[in-house]
Amino acid sequence: MTCGVAILGSTGSIGTSTLQVLRRQRERFRVVALTAHSNAELLEDQAAEWRPAYVGLVNSGKGADCLVEAATRADVQIVVNAVVGAAGLEATLAALRAGKRVALANKEALVMAGELVSEAARAGGGEIVPVDSEHSAVLQCITGRRPGELARLILTASGGPFRTWTPERLAGATVAEALQHPTWKMGKKITVDSATLVNKALEVIEAHFLFGLPYAAVQVVVHPQSVVHAFVEFVDGSVLAQIGFPTMELPILYALTHPERVPDGGARRFDPVEAGALTFEPVRPELYPAYALGRAAGEQGGTAPAAFNAANEVAVQLFLEGRIRFGKIAETIERVLAAQWPPSAQSLEDVLAADAVARRLAREAACS
Repeated sequence: MTCGVAILGSTGSIGTSTLQVLRRQRERFRVVALTAHSNAELLEDQAAEWRPAYVGLVNSGKGADCLVEAATRADVQIVVNAVVGAAGLEATLAALRAGKRVALANKEALVMAGELVSEAARAGGGEIVPVDSEHSAVLQCITGRRPGELARLILTASGGPFRTWTPERLAGATVAEALQHPTWKMGKKITVDSATLVNKALEVIEAHFLFGLPYAAVQVVVHPQSVVHAFVEFVDGSVLAQIGFPTMELPILYALTHPERVPDGGARRFDPVEAGALTFEPVRPELYPAYALGRAAGEQGGTAPAAFNAANEVAVQLFLEGRIRFGKIAETIERVLAAQWPPSAQSLEDVLAADAVARRLAREAACS
């Protein structure tokens, strides 16, 4: 019997990679629902190929409610949430409350409302399986281990396209330069987040909630080759790492089948000789000021992580539109986080209110 899959954000980078995986796994999975934000042409092509029972286009007048509709269908067992940004939060909560497995690529959901997401999973019997390559790597290393055995995580970051730049040169980086990621092919927003290392700050917050570790036990190193995806240290001092050439298809497949592994001939096989020398460097705070801001927001808790995420989303969009310089992204985030953020994020209303205020403040700060 095949397993029903809903893909939220099917026309984006993760969504199209998921469909590529599913083409090789048709005997195990069937596509039940597809949603996209605005790429109607590609969504139509996908629907013609997969013939899902449900198709939703957010910009067609259905609105974001179509994400929740797709995620909570009775014939869906797994929801791949590949929506970019805060828009994916409500669908994640609804799917978990409905007892679904959420293959989560929308890291913003945990960043904005980690406690609410965790509570939704407990209340509804759903489960979160990460799709991010770093968190998938951690999960692969700890599956079968007892929670108390885990001591520390070290997530890796490529450093993006500006790893060797000076801060002065970096401040004026162009959109085209920011989108030239050296190892990963991703959507524009996450590619800019990788250039600022905001993406890694989001992943630190996500790891805190996924694996129940304090922030001090979640560290980051720059690894330009993007071959080692994470290190996991256990209480006895032993360290395991998960490695592989950069591809999202492996973590997507594992999120669909966890804890099992199934044969799949699509991914590039690892060759240590081909991989060559692997190097690791500390994060340079002068190059990545937004990373430290994100970590601090996570440690502050409450609605500060939601404010951090919202400020970044606004600033990145303005940068992509050519309305602010690259250096203004971190400056905007810093000014937004300087406001007083409520220490409670106990309801979706708390989170969404903080998100709205932070977006307003970010627009004001970026344009001043």
